[in-house]
Amino acid sequence: MSNPNGPYPGRQLFLGLTATGQPALAYLVTGRSPASRERIAVAVDNGIRMGPLGKQGYDPLRHYTATLFDRLTGTAVVSNGIQTEAIYEAYRLVRNIGSPPEKSYMQLLLEGACAEPDSLNTPRIAGVITRDGDDGSMVYIAGVKRADAPARTLPVTVEPGVFLGVSTYQGDLINPLPFDVSAGLVRIEFDGDGAHGLALHVYEISEATNDGQDIRVSAIGAVYSEEDEAWEVAIKNRRQAE
Repeated sequence: MSNPNGPYPGRQLFLGLTATGQPALAYLVTGRSPASRERIAVAVDNGIRMGPLGKQGYDPLRHYTATLFDRLTGTAVVSNGIQTEAIYEAYRLVRNIGSPPEKSYMQLLLEGACAEPDSLNTPRIAGVITRDGDDGSMVYIAGVKRADAPARTLPVTVEPGVFLGVSTYQGDLINPLPFDVSAGLVRIEFDGDGAHGLALHVYEISEATNDGQDIRVSAIGAVYSEEDEAWEVAIKNRRQAE
């Protein structure tokens, strides 16, 4: 199986269920340029941060909190930038006060974040898994904000072993285009049940090179245990900390 978004998805996230029916998410970071590849995913407190490798300076477009997890509410958020914290706090709040986790919250926050101010107008993407305020069932929401259109949220219908996702780009290495929202979410299958296996699976199906260099930077997998009320998290980095 290869990445459904082609050889260059940019940043990509998936939401779904493991083969045994556990809520889960995955996040992939790829980069064409040397600067984009000089990054590493590191666990920090209740989340994972994409940070510089070695002594590189901080860049707000390349370095950000990618995931945040809340054990008390079961909420998890994944995104490719500054919007992560805002979306996390919004959905944790509505869960704590018992309100429905409306998709409009993500839509508003993505619209406010705007597309990234880079040469490609890289879209903002985000995903959330949280509990419904009424019956406690898990809710899955994915969204994208392109520079040329209002922010959109897309329906995520879950089934065991299936993950639906969105990426920043459609996948052309030479001329990346923004994710085609009209085509809907892309799909992958995963027959395992652990965070490490999920991270490795997303990493392995995304093998591609640009100018002879592996574009893969990091992959993250996270699986929620209803029994333990906790998120199991795993990271696969192409390079190690220096």
